[in-house]
Amino acid sequence: MPDDAHGRFAPCALIPIYNHGSTIAGTVQALRAHGLPVLIVDDGSDAATRSVLDALAQDTDGVRLLRLPHNQGKGRAISMGLLAAREAGHSHALQIDADGQHDTDDVPRFLDAARARPRALICGAPIYDASVPRARLYGRYVTHACVWLETLSLAIRDSMCGYRLYPLAATCAEIARKPLPARMDFDTETAVRLVWRGMPVVNVPTRVIYPANGLSHFRMFRDNLRISAMHTRLLLGMLPRAPRLLWRRFRGENACVD
Repeated sequence: MPDDAHGRFAPCALIPIYNHGSTIAGTVQALRAHGLPVLIVDDGSDAATRSVLDALAQDTDGVRLLRLPHNQGKGRAISMGLLAAREAGHSHALQIDADGQHDTDDVPRFLDAARARPRALICGAPIYDASVPRARLYGRYVTHACVWLETLSLAIRDSMCGYRLYPLAATCAEIARKPLPARMDFDTETAVRLVWRGMPVVNVPTRVIYPANGLSHFRMFRDNLRISAMHTRLLLGMLPRAPRLLWRRFRGENACVD
């Protein structure tokens, strides 16, 4: 199957969705304007959103729809999408939210970064405006500090940003080795585990907004508990890897690149 290991750059966009029926069409059209095939993974959305997605898949060239039978979590939807994109022959997948939070004008910058370094994880480094909730913003810094300790590096500028581009061969190999988390801990754990496996990181500054009346699926108590458990697990996982991680840092591998 063609992939970046064979020198073929064949990206697609990957959108997990759960009940964002009012914003998905605009996101899809913006991605198609950049020439990207779009893979939508419906994570058990309601009837209204399913109807919107069915129309998009039927009426829009270059759009493919996968549907999970019931809500299984953002991480599960993305994992299924990554595997499907790889099976379809894509070399890279650009993960982006369905709610209009991410700036599709930056798609060419992500693609250019991946062309230049096809084996790297291209991570969005958010630039927020006044719409960001203060509690969410400050809470991210706790995760940033944990991730820098878990990787013993500053390679990942923001592990929680869901706007990123994956090299599929290595990412799907990591899924096969050990399934990735199913829910809101997906983005952070995936980034940390890929760095552990030796994947370099390129950080792309990008504008991120919180749309007025936007629908958030983050549940404060449940998801913070899950994230805390994830960091405990990753910190323990870092300990036996510490000598190798420090050696890579000494050699300048996994460096933070802007």
